[in-house]
Amino acid sequence: MAKTTLKKSACGSSAKEAECCRVESVVTVDERGQMVLPKELRKSAGIRAGDKLAVMSLKKGNEFCCFLMVKIDELTEIVKERIGPVLKGTI
Repeated sequence: MAKTTLKKSACGSSAKEAECCRVESVVTVDERGQMVLPKELRKSAGIRAGDKLAVMSLKKGNEFCCFLMVKIDELTEIVKERIGPVLKGTI
């Protein structure tokens, strides 16, 4: 299997480089299930109106323990880097 290297991004190129487990903000879920990301968090993360975020979940056993949001553009790049070499061998 070909070794792939992740592009350096705001989160670093590996999990070891990423800062983990930092509370950025606290949000409240309203009666319609909606949340607002605070302006400071959106600004520091470069999130603008219309941006799409992929929401992924992590579980411990049968319980959800946390959610992770990734900009869809970043997720697309990660998938291309991982899957691209595999597809080149089949096309």
